[in-house]
Amino acid sequence: MANRYYLFLALCLWVAGHLYAGEINPDGLEPVPSPPQLPDPLVSGEAIEPEITIIRKDDATIEEYRINGKLYMVKITPVVGKPYYLIDNNGDGRMDTRMNDLRNGFVVPQWVIYSW
Repeated sequence: MANRYYLFLALCLWVAGHLYAGEINPDGLEPVPSPPQLPDPLVSGEAIEPEITIIRKDDATIEEYRINGKLYMVKITPVVGKPYYLIDNNGDGRMDTRMNDLRNGFVVPQWVIYSW
């Protein structure tokens, strides 16, 4: 009985040694790649979050949303009625779309990759 135990233990150690050494590769798995380097922190002063300017008037409250100084959305909340949004879809500075609710027909953010 003790001989079987030692034989089983020796077999387990032999298999574990080969697994640890990488000689046995089940299912042809590749080694895990090392993680990529983290990007440098922002030091250029570019805003990550939008700048929101709130303008209060007698008949409405206007919220202007800007990124890097460029206006991309305006939320208008009238004193009477529901708020609505004006959105610049293509980045030309003109508010192209009017929406009553951002959840319905939500516009995915779009960025200009190249411009000349």
